[in-house]
Amino acid sequence: MKLFDLHGKVAFVCGGGRGIGKSIALGLAEAGANVAVAARTESELEVTAAEIAATGVTSLAVPLDVSRVADIAPAVDRVTDGLGPIDILYNVAGINIRQLAAEIKEEEFDRVMDINFKGAYFMCQEVGKQMIARGEGGKIINIASIVTAFGLPKITVYTGSKGALGQLTKGLAVEWAPHNIQVNALAPGFIATDLNTHLWTEEFTNWILTRTPAGRVGRPEDMIGTAVFLASSGADFVTGQVIYVDGGVHAGSWWPL
Repeated sequence: MKLFDLHGKVAFVCGGGRGIGKSIALGLAEAGANVAVAARTESELEVTAAEIAATGVTSLAVPLDVSRVADIAPAVDRVTDGLGPIDILYNVAGINIRQLAAEIKEEEFDRVMDINFKGAYFMCQEVGKQMIARGEGGKIINIASIVTAFGLPKITVYTGSKGALGQLTKGLAVEWAPHNIQVNALAPGFIATDLNTHLWTEEFTNWILTRTPAGRVGRPEDMIGTAVFLASSGADFVTGQVIYVDGGVHAGSWWPL
């Protein structure tokens, strides 16, 4: 179990205020890491930070909109000043706009890409530079999606952003491997969170269940085990991977079009 012990490590979870990001942040804390969480909504951050601290580790709330690239470096500095050098970065922040491709507006396109891809890119850059300078390696994990692997209608900008994030993960893994920095992506399947409750009609739920071999909808806490593994020394020789936590959806070549 020492392979998965994160005591003495500093983790920064961007998009950690609620949902999957919050579950990952709490999971890293339970494994022993001191955890900083960033998000746009300060009230949610404070609640999450308090829950992290209740596990016995040190927590830090960092208000941040990752689409504002100029704010990324100061946010990273705040984490390193408050907790120490970052050993683990999780890029979870993301949004989706459901719209037909023929009707998407430029400002909608930019909003999704700025948060889902551009923000993650420059967060990787800032934290990666510090990891390289420090010379002690590190773990960077991007939250991808099942649509990193295949397409779905009405969310083409989202699928594009998550596809780009998967390729960024692979490129950084190759570029930063000589610095002992492992870069991977964690790809959730259909996960029920407070962000998407409006979608969970009986019809939509049944549609998902018929396409998920595990026969159930995912929960945010389903991400914790793989998230802790990728952040730990147990994953020191795992890099450039997109790991699907989806109940078998990605594996199903029978996916109905």
